[in-house]
Amino acid sequence: MKQSFGTTFSFFTDSWAELKKVKWPGRKELTSYTLVVICTVVFVTIYFAILDVIISELVRLVTE
Repeated sequence: MKQSFGTTFSFFTDSWAELKKVKWPGRKELTSYTLVVICTVVFVTIYFAILDVIISELVRLVTE
């Protein structure tokens, strides 16, 4: 049990050391990345909504 506690502590210590090495984005970069993600989500949502309407209409035409 004692060794597992030491291993767990070592894991968190090593993780913290790795996080200190990360180059975090600045405010301008973060804003840019956020805008890209939002635009991508909106585009994909519109794409699938249009695709859903088209497939729904095709199914409706076939089943009537």
